This record gives sequence, C-alpha cells and structure tokens, in this order.
Amino acid sequence: MAASFDIAEVKRRMEGALNALKHELGGLRTGRASSSLLEPVHVDAYGASMQLSQVATVSVPEPRLISVQVWDRGMVGAVEKAILNSNLGLNPQTEGQVIRLRIPEMTQDRRKELVKVAHKYTEAARVAVRHVRRDGLDILKKTEKDGTIGEDEEKRLADQVQKATDAMIAEIDKTLLSKEKEIMQV
Repeated sequence: MAASFDIAEVKRRMEGALNALKHELGGLRTGRASSSLLEPVHVDAYGASMQLSQVATVSVPEPRLISVQVWDRGMVGAVEKAILNSNLGLNPQTEGQVIRLRIPEMTQDRRKELVKVAHKYTEAARVAVRHVRRDGLDILKKTEKDGTIGEDEEKRLADQVQKATDAMIAEIDKTLLSKEKEIMQV
C-alpha cells in the first residue's frame, strides 16, 4: 500500500494545534471577565454531568463581572457548587436565578506566573506543529521511495510543508504575544 500525501491534511492538523492553543489560553484568567473562563465547569444536573452552558446563560455585563443566568430555579445550588468546586478562585454571589462572579484584580507576581504558563502552552503547540511537519515529511519520503512521486515533486512538497510550518509557528507566536499583552495589562 503506497502512502498518499495531502498538504491540506498537514495544514488542517497544524490548524488543530493552533486551535488547541487558543482554547488553552482562553482558559487562563487575565483579570478581565470572559465567558470562556467558565467553559471547563461541569454541573451535576438531572442525573448527568453537563457543561455550564447547557443549564445557564453566561454573559459579561462589565469588564470585571460574569453573570450566570440559571434557567431552572432548582439548579441554582448545583451551579453555585460547581463553580466553587472548579478551583477558579471565584466566589459566586446568588440573587434569585442569577449568579454574579466578580473577577478580582491580579497581583504582578500572579500575572508573571500566568505568562509562564502561556509560554508553556505555546511551546507545546510549537512542538505539535513540528510533529505534524515530521509526519508529513516522512510520508513524502515514503511516497518518493515507492516511486509514486518524483524527487523534484517531493522537494517541492517538502518546501510547502516547511512554509506551512513557518506560517503556523508565526501565528502561534502572534497568539502568545496577544495573550501576554492581555495578561500584563493592569
């Protein structure tokens, strides 16, 4: 069986690494309210573990406030408990079916720690992109060895893989700079 090479598949897998990084960075608290902060929170509701977004509406009415509008009055306690147990360091204030979460100001040391965490996530994304590049180049070498494509075609496609890798790593670095700026903003 000859291996087949698809540059679009390589690019799609690299995009996956970038999207995973954006998701990871979205979960980092920056001192500014964001609805993505509550994405990992799961509520024990109706005998199952559900995402918070499946039992409530999450909105950000102010830069330092997240508002959670619980749809079912009986679920308010479970949602409050889930937020407390999520280790996000947020203290819910309940008013009827609305839970308000004030985002506290971060210290400079905490900001620097978060930047280090962001760098760690970014390096993992770079490594993932390089793995995709390596896999793509391995497939290219196999197809050239099998005689499916010529040496010139293999070189041309290898250059395309390298260009895609360089572009994706530049995009990853841009994403990191943006997040770093957001974290360090007081």
